[in-house]
Amino acid sequence: MMAAPELIDPKPRIRSGRTRRKAERWSWMFMRGSGAFLMVLIFTHLFVNLMTGDGVSQIDFAFVAGKWASPVWQVWDLLMLLLAMLHGGNGMRLLINDYAHNKTWHSVLMGALGVAVTVVIVLGALVIFTFDPCPVDADMSLLPSFCEDVLQ
Repeated sequence: MMAAPELIDPKPRIRSGRTRRKAERWSWMFMRGSGAFLMVLIFTHLFVNLMTGDGVSQIDFAFVAGKWASPVWQVWDLLMLLLAMLHGGNGMRLLINDYAHNKTWHSVLMGALGVAVTVVIVLGALVIFTFDPCPVDADMSLLPSFCEDVLQ
């Protein structure tokens, strides 16, 4: 009869020095809540963009400009961006914690993740809220109809 293999203790997780009570539980709850909310946001976004009107053939610069002229769609798209980046960033944080066993690499990867998430959120928010639907030198046939009054 063969002897059972000897069990080896797993490598300890690297901690950043900060500990918060029940942080992983809140992280787990955030992933479930944000995932469910993202599903609603994304499927509504897809339904409005692809199933209403002329479908995918209607999506062009004028369509996006018309949507982002409304604060509702600006906030909707910002919420999708924020939740997607925070949800994905939290998932990557878990992967880094699981697989980056070297303390230096762990710190570098966590820093890069934080920078990447922050940069994408900031740039995305700038695009959403500073988008000019009526650029001065654009071809009028490509612009939404409300730009005719603005540019003349």
